[in-house]
Amino acid sequence: MSIYDEVLSFIEAPRKESFEPLALEVFRYQFSHVAPYRKYCVQRGITAEAVRALYEVPPISTVAFKYARLESCVAPSPAARLFLTSGTTAGKDSRGRHMVVRPEIYRVSALTQLRRMLFPDGARMPILALHPTAERMPESSLSQMISWCIEEFATSPTLCAGTRHGIETATAIEFLNGMERRGEPVCILGTTASIAGLFEAMRTRKIALHLPSGSRVMDTGGAKGQITPLSAEAMVSGSELTLGIPEPFVINEYGMTEMCSQLYDATTFNSSDDSPPDRRIKLPPPWLRPVALDPVNLEPVDDGEVGLLSFFDLANVGSVSALMTEDFGVIENGAVRVVGRAAAGDPRGCALAIEEFAERDAAARVAR
Repeated sequence: MSIYDEVLSFIEAPRKESFEPLALEVFRYQFSHVAPYRKYCVQRGITAEAVRALYEVPPISTVAFKYARLESCVAPSPAARLFLTSGTTAGKDSRGRHMVVRPEIYRVSALTQLRRMLFPDGARMPILALHPTAERMPESSLSQMISWCIEEFATSPTLCAGTRHGIETATAIEFLNGMERRGEPVCILGTTASIAGLFEAMRTRKIALHLPSGSRVMDTGGAKGQITPLSAEAMVSGSELTLGIPEPFVINEYGMTEMCSQLYDATTFNSSDDSPPDRRIKLPPPWLRPVALDPVNLEPVDDGEVGLLSFFDLANVGSVSALMTEDFGVIENGAVRVVGRAAAGDPRGCALAIEEFAERDAAARVAR
């Protein structure tokens, strides 16, 4: 059985006691087959043989995906997909790239966690996408996830009102009006910014709906692209006031192009957690292990302490699984509470962790 098949088998039937042995096997595979990552480890005096525990695996910053090809050197399957980060903050020329060599692993990971967190009641329903689907934006990992979600959980009618340039608000509102008249619950998928745009359009038109019971909203990402950032509380209140969707059915997703797995808000709809929107925890799937790191020395901090969020994602088997984000958060009993974004130029440990990738990229540009 290949390492890819082992990971797929684990996602389909997780076994807690098997996570770390498999994670170490994945690390050794990536050390051998992802040359920039191997060089990164060796320059820190780390070899595959020396690593005996998961906490010893060195994470790389997600920013490094802008500077290096962090994928297995083994020939990818014909179905391999290249996903690009949005580039909204640094420009299109510095977009990160994530080659997913086995997209079926990403698909199973995404759908299994969606089933657990957004469709725990087993419902299937019409879906309104406020972000482009894969057909409209094939380089977007979020677009692909939305398309898979529609394939797996949608019934007719379903509408994509998202384009590369924004959302077709009039079409989206007409669709939601139809769902209210039919008495049929609907699932709304979009970025935080696109849903904020829908709220604004409805307020401008003085429209307020009361969508049927069982309707739900998934907003993905934070305030990126918003002139006035929409907080978690505002997302919940906006959903309640403009759509008639109650708080437990408003669920934020935490994910990124560089990581094939996602975390979702825990609410009374999908768990026993009843925290207010501004204190919600996010639940990772069993194949994703979160840890908070000291922002200076990158050592793990204790449960309950704020640190730089890092993850080991088995679903990233074809690239690099040990990832360090630019977000601060708290880990409590395996759940994650995101508390904020790292400021530019901070933290020092994160800056050092991407320095060599940036230097290598600069040298390559000079050589060309």
